Amino acid sequence: MTSASIKPRRKVRFRVKPLAAICLLVVLFWVIVALFAPFFLRYPVGDLVSYDYFGPMSADYWLGTDYLGRDIYSRLVMGARYTIGIAFAGLILAGTIGVVLGLLAAAFGGLFDTLLSRAIDTFVGIPNLLLALVIIAGGGSSIPVLIGAITAIFFPGCYRFTRSMAVNVNALDFISAARARGEGHFYIMIHEILPNIVGPILADLGLRFVHIVLLLSGLSFLGLGVQPPYADWGAMVRENIIGISYGAPAVIIPCLALASLALALNLLIDNLPQRIRDHLE
Repeated sequence: MTSASIKPRRKVRFRVKPLAAICLLVVLFWVIVALFAPFFLRYPVGDLVSYDYFGPMSADYWLGTDYLGRDIYSRLVMGARYTIGIAFAGLILAGTIGVVLGLLAAAFGGLFDTLLSRAIDTFVGIPNLLLALVIIAGGGSSIPVLIGAITAIFFPGCYRFTRSMAVNVNALDFISAARARGEGHFYIMIHEILPNIVGPILADLGLRFVHIVLLLSGLSFLGLGVQPPYADWGAMVRENIIGISYGAPAVIIPCLALASLALALNLLIDNLPQRIRDHLE
């Protein structure tokens, strides 16, 4: 065998930007905190552990105490579980409903697409916060209602994005070829359209997750989110808002946590998808 007949080995290299790597570490940090929150607690989240309200950071209370003397570190850790968990559950439901309906509308088209799109447009015309307030006022402030409100608010956007992408793919030649060989609507949806739009859909869902976290925090700031003695990050800010004049960690730390998660997710999505290049050596 001559050297000319030996083919060079193909190597796949992942080029990750430093900023994307840092943002990914921040996101993974908060996800791990949310998943294993009970193992990181130092005090029960509802217990009054100090008589010093708005206490400073110390060896006993790593992030200080809040307006009642509760440990901020423990409440922040458990708040990560509520903030990220509720937002993720709402995103999964909204994304699933929106993507499925968007694929159905693009695959079937015609009158079905028109009626479905006009019906979903009625949700789009209502401001997000107003719709959330109406749903929570009717169902009460509980975790299932919060997840349902998030789903109702964000699935129309998922639907419209998926439909717009799917309609473009549906007009391509390989879709016409699939129909010509007798493939049905559901086969075309799952095997032809969806694989070609899954990347943009995941990026869109990532951005929507940031909006969901911010909306959930806003609702909690209004007192309509997770109820005492538990709290998410937005509720922690609302509870300790009077401490802002003292520069208390109790109000600053939850704000920093929200900002770090939202900023890291935005920057991470801006740097994705990462380019994968094949090099011949």
